[in-house]
Amino acid sequence: MKISTKGRYALRMLIELAAHQQGDYMSLKEISEHQNISKKYLEQIVPMLNKGGLLRTNRGNKGGYILAKDPKECTVGDVLRATEGSLAPVACLEYEVNDCPRAAQCATLYVWEGLAKAVSDYLDSITLQDIIDRNAGNDAGNDYCI
Repeated sequence: MKISTKGRYALRMLIELAAHQQGDYMSLKEISEHQNISKKYLEQIVPMLNKGGLLRTNRGNKGGYILAKDPKECTVGDVLRATEGSLAPVACLEYEVNDCPRAAQCATLYVWEGLAKAVSDYLDSITLQDIIDRNAGNDAGNDYCI
C-alpha cells in the first residue's frame, strides 16, 4: 500500500488546523504558507475532507476552514479513508461484503484480512491530537547537531 500525496497533504492540513484550533477559521492561504503546500492542491483536497465530515467551511470576511471534529476524535485512518478511499490491500476487501467468487477457496484471504485489520487498527489508533502532542514533545532540547 502506498499513501498518495493527496492523503499526506490532507493529513498535514488537518494537523495544521488542529494545532491552531482556537475557534477561528484558517484561510487556505495561511495553511498553504505554514505547510508549504500549493493552495491549488489544497483546493482539490477540501471537497474530500468536507464529504468525509472532517472539515467545516465558512465563507466571507472571517471565513476559512476549521476541523469538524475534536482533534482527539479525528484519526489518521479517518483522514486517509476520506482522501484515499479504501485502505484494503486487495480489491476483494474494499467493501464490507466480500463478493469474490473465490473467497471460500482462497488460501491467502486470511493474510489480506489480517493485513487490512492491522493497518486499520494502527491508523485508527492515532489521532490528530496524538501527532500534535508527540511533535510538541520533540521540540524541547533538540537544538544540537551530531
